[in-house]
Amino acid sequence: MADETPTPRPDNDVAEGPALTNAEVRERILRIAFNGDRERFEQFLRELRNAIPPDVTVAIRGSAVTGKRWRSDMPFDADGPGTSDLDLTLIGGDMVKLFDVHYIPGLHTAPLSDAHPDASVAFVPLREALTRIARRPVNIQATSDFLQFVRDAVMQQPYFILIDRDTDDDDPVEPRR
Repeated sequence: MADETPTPRPDNDVAEGPALTNAEVRERILRIAFNGDRERFEQFLRELRNAIPPDVTVAIRGSAVTGKRWRSDMPFDADGPGTSDLDLTLIGGDMVKLFDVHYIPGLHTAPLSDAHPDASVAFVPLREALTRIARRPVNIQATSDFLQFVRDAVMQQPYFILIDRDTDDDDPVEPRR
């Protein structure tokens, strides 16, 4: 079962202990990002599923996955409840074409966020809905499968798959970190 598969620690620090399972990472996200409110978390996922095509993977990154900020090592929500944001990445499915602001044109976008409110007009309603549900800022960006591979394999950036894309083959894609 995928939830039992050990994965690298989300904070990439194997010295801190054994690898966490996908279920443990998911529970951490539920606990720290949604204050343990499973219904709100499920509502968040439903909103995403309703808005995103089936050929797109949705990953969550950053302190919601690791439990701490990468720049300062401060814990998630260190500045108070609801102060840390959620960083979502839409992978594949030509999602980058729905963004107007890119870091790498055609491959990787700037996040639709308070800093880039014009990054994608198409995803403004989704961002607003997710922010209401999460009760904290939600940032949405898109990346190509190639760049996601680079971020994972080369840069080893921690992430967790919230929604995996539908595949046409008989072998389901296993969730990653």
